[in-house]
Amino acid sequence: MTDVVDLVRQSLAEETAEEFRGRVAAQASAIREGIAAGRFDNEDFAVGLEVEVYAINAKPEPAPEPEETAEEEAPADLDDDLAGGDSEGGGAWDGSLEPPPEEESEGDSADDETLHEPYMDPDDWEGRLVSLPESIFDGPASKELGLHNAEINTDPDQYDATGIEVQTTSIEMRLKKAREAAAADNKDLILDAMWTIPPEGGTPAYFGDVQRRDGVVIAQNMRQAPRYVAIENEALRHAGGDIEFSVPGAEHVFPSILFESLTTSIQPHLQIPSAAAFPEYYNTAIRTLGPLLALMVNSPFLPADLYNDVDDPYQLLEDTHHELRIAAFEQSVNTTENPKVKVPRDIQGTADVVDRVVEDDTFAPFLREWVTESDREDFADEHWEFDHKRGTYWRWLRCVIGGDPVEDAGDECSLRIEYRPIPTQPTSKDVIAAQTLTAGVIRGLTEAGHPLLELPWQEARRSFYSAAKNGLDADLAWVTEDGYRTTDHDEIYGEIFEYARAGLAEADLGERRIDEFLAPLEDRWEAGETPSSWKIDRVREHLDDGLGLEGAIHEMQREYFELSRDEQRFADWLDDGEDDFTLEL
Repeated sequence: MTDVVDLVRQSLAEETAEEFRGRVAAQASAIREGIAAGRFDNEDFAVGLEVEVYAINAKPEPAPEPEETAEEEAPADLDDDLAGGDSEGGGAWDGSLEPPPEEESEGDSADDETLHEPYMDPDDWEGRLVSLPESIFDGPASKELGLHNAEINTDPDQYDATGIEVQTTSIEMRLKKAREAAAADNKDLILDAMWTIPPEGGTPAYFGDVQRRDGVVIAQNMRQAPRYVAIENEALRHAGGDIEFSVPGAEHVFPSILFESLTTSIQPHLQIPSAAAFPEYYNTAIRTLGPLLALMVNSPFLPADLYNDVDDPYQLLEDTHHELRIAAFEQSVNTTENPKVKVPRDIQGTADVVDRVVEDDTFAPFLREWVTESDREDFADEHWEFDHKRGTYWRWLRCVIGGDPVEDAGDECSLRIEYRPIPTQPTSKDVIAAQTLTAGVIRGLTEAGHPLLELPWQEARRSFYSAAKNGLDADLAWVTEDGYRTTDHDEIYGEIFEYARAGLAEADLGERRIDEFLAPLEDRWEAGETPSSWKIDRVREHLDDGLGLEGAIHEMQREYFELSRDEQRFADWLDDGEDDFTLEL
């Protein structure tokens, strides 16, 4: 821990900020020159995805039924077996739900400290939040802010029919492998946008468990990565030591930014091959934020024990935001005079994405030599400090400069749109549909020269926050292909799906396959239901059945867990009488 504390203290020192800003400025200048020289032009579009999940204790399998055996004449040594010994020294099972002890082999110690979780009856399962073991990160999962969080990433692929299929398979397989690794420790990974069943001891205690070491705040349930701890202390310093969090039904002051770990999201990436065309794609993407978020909202409830200002649970259902994840993330780190989490403004030229990072408030600066002594050999090494600062430029849409090379699509110098507002969806099929729709509609609108860019930025921003609050009932704004302003949802979503199809067709995806990819979200739209509205309806039903708010939220959440594992997509949860559709992989 001493190393972490020392690094954080160095990060917060004024001389570090000065050195860091100088390096960022020099690296930014080199990137601008590279953009002007065509260094960031590539052969083709490419796509990738980040998927965030959280962990709960796994639901146990039912205990096996005892086998019925015919009565037989007892062997001569039966008394010895019942006494716990036999001629070979083995022990007999006493009939409990615990398995019989294994024989101790040579070299085993009677003081073996290996812990085995006791069997839990499925009826006693609660689905509580739990920490993840380090072993899970030996596979496809990587670490995130909270001890309960993990992230699964796909490698980028060329944005064509083959690449899209590879992405689909990669998402399925990596999620499966990560879940298998978690299951080995009796944990489960959940595709959801916000956890609501707290860990043992409760949510306030979980977020409030902090220590101070040499003036550095250490949140005990946060990963002790120097970057996370430095961001934590930077945010707290600007906030005066505590951070306020306020949403309908809950008012809190926390000694940590850890409440940001309530949130989980998916983040599609779209590589734009032409640097000159990047502003058009980027500005178009801003105008899709509201409608796409409204269709995918999935976090209307906090952990139930955080509600401390609710007089009428039914009124809370009316007042709550459909996407509380937006408020949680913004309030956790927007502690400076210039908020870091927000809808970005339009860019005029491609170099603007570089300038925006440079001009953003410096937050938890780090120098590369603190974490590695290796030479700077490639683009990522040469621009390490710039990319570190870009990592704290938390706009709901941002540009990734550089990245992994993609066969037949580009090298390590690329420009990618990182689309950040989408919550994690209930199933892998919904995740795949979200990635496909996002990439398809941005490409389709832009390559068709759709006049959506005529929509004022202020209207795009308003639509986004209305979607976060109201879901599919949001006040959305759009410009139609004929150039008319509209707020009509049928027109808006009609064009979203139409131009997503056009963008996917540009990627040489066949019409039938396009229909299969988009069906999970089109069926959701036609049903007028989102995961968020489903959650609210289920809590309302449980309140009607006599449960209190906390019990109703927990019961809803456990139903969500079951359905998200058993059903192939969210639309299958809805009792609409239509035939289920299966996305073939």
